[in-house]
Amino acid sequence: MNPRWPGRHPGLWAAGGVLAAVAASFAYLGLDFRGLFGDGAARAMLKFAGEFTSPDLSVAFVRQAAWAALQTLAVSAVGTLLAMGLGILLALPASGRWGGVPAHAARFGLNVLRSVPELVWAALMVLAAGLGPMAGVLALALHTTGVLGRLFSETLQNAPPLPEQALRGGGAGRLVSFLYGTMPLVGGQWFAYGLYRWEMNIRMATVLGFVGGGGLGQMLYFHLSLFQHAQAATVLLAMFVLVFAVDGASTRLRRGLLPAHA
Repeated sequence: MNPRWPGRHPGLWAAGGVLAAVAASFAYLGLDFRGLFGDGAARAMLKFAGEFTSPDLSVAFVRQAAWAALQTLAVSAVGTLLAMGLGILLALPASGRWGGVPAHAARFGLNVLRSVPELVWAALMVLAAGLGPMAGVLALALHTTGVLGRLFSETLQNAPPLPEQALRGGGAGRLVSFLYGTMPLVGGQWFAYGLYRWEMNIRMATVLGFVGGGGLGQMLYFHLSLFQHAQAATVLLAMFVLVFAVDGASTRLRRGLLPAHA
């Protein structure tokens, strides 16, 4: 038999299956690329984009956008901080390092939290807490707890247990042994994960405003619904400035932190 026959190369069959699935997806969705790149669609998109080229830079509206940007920043920061604290509490039993809560129960809870999208959590929190930043904070905190808890637990599982065990053998308590034996090994990575999720939550906090989570997103939704494109353009500029500033600050913090804990 020819050794190059595809039957002896399962990777070829897998690649062929993926290509067939992609082709079937295009056929099933019926995507109209001709309409997307047609002259009429291009003119409509250019006309719509052109309406955002003259932002409202009046002092009163810029001040209003800046206040909404601070609210978005606060929502993302508080939501991420809450998620880090809750994520640590669930990561300890999920990693099997601490007893009390069964590991499978903690992992199941983390899976449930992160499997529900932020927008769904926000819709539920708006019903519970009403419109405004509180709903956004709770929505971000719940979903991000599931994400960070999973990352934190995996970091704990990969951390060597000997330092903590040595402290426990010397008579130290469980909490002291963890803080001095394991926390120095995982703390830097946890902080880096938290910063990365904060970057993502800045963007998501603006989206949550569309369902009543406050901040820039709620402001953008209001002006778009009234076809006030000049004001919407100013809100978009505020979003860009906020995201770029947080991304730059977070990147510098991670670069300065990780080498010290490598």
